[in-house]
Amino acid sequence: MNFRLIIFIVTILFGVGFSLPSFLQTQKGAKINLGLDLQGGLHMLLGVKTDEAIKSKIKSLASTIKFYTDDEEIIIDDLKIHDDSVTFTLLDSDEKAALEKMLHEIKGLDVKENDLHYSISLTPNEIEAVKKFAIQQAVDTIRNRLDQFGLAEPTVAKQGKEKILVELPGIKTPQEEKRARELIAKAAHLQLMAVDEKRADQVYKLSPEQAAEYGDIILHDVKNKDEKYLLKEVPVLDGSMLTDARVAFDRSNQPVINFTLNSEGAKIFGNFSGENVGKRMAVVLDNVVYSAPVIRERIGGGSGQISGGFSTQEAHDVAIALRSGALLAPVVLLEKRSVGPSLGADSIKASLIALISGFLLVFFFMILYYGYSGIISDIALVANLFIIIAVMAMFGATLTLPGMAGIVLTVGMAVDANVIINERIRELLRDGVNIKTAIEKGYDNAMSAILDANITTLIAAIVLYAYGTGPIKGFAVTISIGILASMLTAILGTHGIYTYLLEKIQKSKNIKAWFGIERGAK
Repeated sequence: MNFRLIIFIVTILFGVGFSLPSFLQTQKGAKINLGLDLQGGLHMLLGVKTDEAIKSKIKSLASTIKFYTDDEEIIIDDLKIHDDSVTFTLLDSDEKAALEKMLHEIKGLDVKENDLHYSISLTPNEIEAVKKFAIQQAVDTIRNRLDQFGLAEPTVAKQGKEKILVELPGIKTPQEEKRARELIAKAAHLQLMAVDEKRADQVYKLSPEQAAEYGDIILHDVKNKDEKYLLKEVPVLDGSMLTDARVAFDRSNQPVINFTLNSEGAKIFGNFSGENVGKRMAVVLDNVVYSAPVIRERIGGGSGQISGGFSTQEAHDVAIALRSGALLAPVVLLEKRSVGPSLGADSIKASLIALISGFLLVFFFMILYYGYSGIISDIALVANLFIIIAVMAMFGATLTLPGMAGIVLTVGMAVDANVIINERIRELLRDGVNIKTAIEKGYDNAMSAILDANITTLIAAIVLYAYGTGPIKGFAVTISIGILASMLTAILGTHGIYTYLLEKIQKSKNIKAWFGIERGAK
């Protein structure tokens, strides 16, 4: 037995072994996931409130200014955040050069100064850039959250200027839908904010407008909306400095979320806690206070904890949202459509009919036209199908309707290499070349045409995958796997079979039965 045949047999065993769980739908083993169009699920169109991203950028800018001025001991007063600007007053003119040098290093700022009173806003180009970034960041963040959520191959893609298309295969129950929607929409904006201890007892007397005059903001407690906190509007730090968030359990076995900050966040956190021992610092998530503990000592190491009466599932989902990053701009649901499984059943049935019909037509054509060599090509065709399913199952790929179309197309393409090889062999046999030489030279002569055709198609499939979205990617994946599998089965597998059967072919001397032609015919 030659090495080509051994590799081919091993490949067939691999294909059959890894594709059976998908065909039989067993509990164990890797299986192909079905896309939204085949198994049903949830289709959503989301809108992005890009104006909120500008407000977030302004608030982040205020935090940067406060950290820098505190760190460099530059004294400023009346630092306030507005919808589109940050204002403050510099108290010492000698520090003007240092302050403006820092502001100059931040790109996209429009700085106005009048008698040491500064008003800082974003340039029009920066505003446009922030909006574009907010949309792309929302796409990436939502996709990352859904991947960590455990959904197989969700589709998340930008649609138009400020819309996002989300397709979630396999979402069938209202509970699953509610959880997925909450995870997608959660802003997960973490902030550590100082409690205004001087006016904390006035929180129930002040209106939001009056609080804003002091540079404060009023937020409520996560457990009790009637309990309010008066917090400094400029946060000590925000979630952009967060590097990790994990679910843990406290001493009473209640779920909590432990978070870790980067080096800059750890420094800010440590400095603030060291300078404010005996005061409170609130842990705020999406403008709701989860806790406001008293700082007992300097907190080093850049880590903290969020506790708020979470259930284990809620804590897990919040941790996912924090790890994947906060949404710079909130998203709103514009359209929701549940795709029923009946569509998937109809699609699968139609695609299977097309696949089986195409397979049988090609199968019998090869036998009628090429004889026994056609049967050898059909063996390669069957092996090719098993390999495609096995590889997709191994990588947990999602099969969509265009993907099934790709498999149907692959059935035709899979025998293309064998047709070229068989024709080269037949040409040599017509010229009176002996069987062994005809087979070997047939493969050699066909190789360049096979490689050229398959490599160019593979390049096109790679481009489709790189620049396509959703179903187009599924089509590109199945075509790519099919091309690679057909090259393996046709070039290596069938060659190994011919080599194994060569002695039998030579003894039979029945060229008509084996290759469908008469020797020496012109």
